[in-house]
Amino acid sequence: MSGLTEILFANTHNYHGLIDERFHDLAEQFSRLQDARTEQGGAALAVYFQGENVVDIYTGKKSLTEQWSEDTLSVCYSTGKGVLATLAHILVSEGFLEYDVPIMHYWPEFAKNKKEWITLRHVLSHQSGLYDIRNMLEDAREMLDWQHMLKICEQATPRFSINQGSAYQALTFGWLVGGVLEKATGQRLADLMQTYLVQPLNLNGAYFGVPSAQLARVARLIPQPPKSEQEKQAQKPKVLKPHKPSLTDKLVTWTGQNPQDFQDAMIPKGMRHFSFFSDEGLQAIIPAANGAFTANSLSKMYAMLANRGQWEGKTLIKPEVFQQLSTVQSYARDKVMPIPMNWRLGYHRVLTMGKRAKNGFGHIGYNGSGAWCDPDRNLSFAYTHNFKIGSITGDYRLWGLTQETLRCADQILKGRKGWF
Repeated sequence: MSGLTEILFANTHNYHGLIDERFHDLAEQFSRLQDARTEQGGAALAVYFQGENVVDIYTGKKSLTEQWSEDTLSVCYSTGKGVLATLAHILVSEGFLEYDVPIMHYWPEFAKNKKEWITLRHVLSHQSGLYDIRNMLEDAREMLDWQHMLKICEQATPRFSINQGSAYQALTFGWLVGGVLEKATGQRLADLMQTYLVQPLNLNGAYFGVPSAQLARVARLIPQPPKSEQEKQAQKPKVLKPHKPSLTDKLVTWTGQNPQDFQDAMIPKGMRHFSFFSDEGLQAIIPAANGAFTANSLSKMYAMLANRGQWEGKTLIKPEVFQQLSTVQSYARDKVMPIPMNWRLGYHRVLTMGKRAKNGFGHIGYNGSGAWCDPDRNLSFAYTHNFKIGSITGDYRLWGLTQETLRCADQILKGRKGWF
């Protein structure tokens, strides 16, 4: 059965959880997109609108033997960058550090190799030049050691001068931001997360480095059944063909970017022997890539941002700080990402299938997870899963669910859904 046919004839009620009837069409679309693959993995979707949790649904398998549940944690890759950035903004609001003070003021060892004037603003907006993970490490397994990676950042040399370009810090972002937060406060990143983000928002699961006691909650990749000899023979190419460029390869080439920049930012040496889903990979602190969250915790955090830093009578982010974090820092073409990102301080624009969220922002992950907010609509969204897919610009399901979320909100706010 083709993918389109599977969606058209899918079960529209294949999900569990909470749904506000005003967002019924969104829940139905979620079910259509997941129904045919619920034996291969699971997914969750959470939406907050005007401060209320209006969608909190899930379906499919968490592992070979377990079903997804409301408290299932999912590895979200770069979606976690938005969480780390939000923690940074809370700490700026608390007075621990400032955006435009050089990082060396808080972290003296960082000042080596032409990094004296790099600030938190430069790092959050991907303008530091410190994106080249491939040439910083000899082996990907070095990423398991947090303190070692902070020393690697101290020794690193930027590939370009500050304010001379934008290059997505696909993996280095986590150690750079997390490192300066630890140095500025004198506290461990895990403790900062709990004290300033998880507890004030009463989040039901948000970790950089999953504690041993929480590992059982994490959704794992589900191995696909081995192919029979007959299937292998049927797929065996009769003639050796040259490698065909992937869609990502084509995008990078088409935009005139250097594919080497993409590889240097994204792929450490020895990555084939490293897994974010192993117990050691999950327990390591790699904030740019291995954050584990429930969809609800992500959407709730962004609901606070959709409400401009306020939540249940508390101010987590001051108005002047919110104004800075939500302002686009650069419209320049990124050296790594093949589409316009409109970088804010730790976030990019909301990627949709037509609807506009002009003042919205968030972050997607390599596996097609994603979370965002739209302050104009007081709306937030998060989508998580455990399927083995990869896309630096987001899975089509993420784009489609984002579009339908905006349409449902506009039906309430404007009386019509519309496509644009």
